[in-house]
Amino acid sequence: MAKTNLCAVISCRALTKTHFELCLDAPEIANTAKPGQFVNVICGHSHLLRRPISICETKEGLLRLVFEIRGEGTEWLSRRKAGDVLDILGPLGNGVFPLFEDDPRPVLLVGGGVGVPPLLSVARARSAHVVLGYRNEAAMILYRDFLASSENVMIATDDGSVGTRGTVAEPVARLLDQNDYCAVLACGPKPMLRAVRDLSNAKNIPCFVSMEERMGCGVGACLVCACKTHDHGEEHNSRVCLDGPVFPSEKVVWDQ
Repeated sequence: MAKTNLCAVISCRALTKTHFELCLDAPEIANTAKPGQFVNVICGHSHLLRRPISICETKEGLLRLVFEIRGEGTEWLSRRKAGDVLDILGPLGNGVFPLFEDDPRPVLLVGGGVGVPPLLSVARARSAHVVLGYRNEAAMILYRDFLASSENVMIATDDGSVGTRGTVAEPVARLLDQNDYCAVLACGPKPMLRAVRDLSNAKNIPCFVSMEERMGCGVGACLVCACKTHDHGEEHNSRVCLDGPVFPSEKVVWDQ
């Protein structure tokens, strides 16, 4: 069960002008977290709502978070120093990335922007091919981490500065044509997730997506992060923080 933890900052460093890596001494979270889960962090005394941040990876009691500055709260978080203590609720989320540990075929991981970090723990855990989408070369967070963990890493950038010019759709389609995957796991903007879902469906490959929705409480009480899903043809509201954030793509209602 998720609970509040007071976690000491080990380090905080800039990866780009707007992306930061935060390493924390957080054994109670790190020792129980699963790929796809997240934490909710108090970002300064003046901010009542916690900020949800995906778990990038865990190792020997350490928690690694990679986040983007998107407002005052995350800007405050980017200025933390070693020895500072953060109030963190986690690990959160019941929908996690399946690892298909009994299947020898690789998984295909597809990440875009701040959807890249939560896929790293999957790449560390099993055989995977990876497609990562960024705005440009300067925004390429964690690229070397994936190179060290995965046998095949492809890049797409909006401006064509590295890899394929445009979205991840082209390299994803190419890899799906060339390889036999047990599943596709994706995290990123909703248009990207929908495109990956369509490409996976065309190949009859299971696809799991991590939904990025605004969150309030992080534990399912406030309903801010509700998204429409369906089961046996019946639509209903699912809470991304509690029922997700990872869902089978066929259960998400994309036309909303």
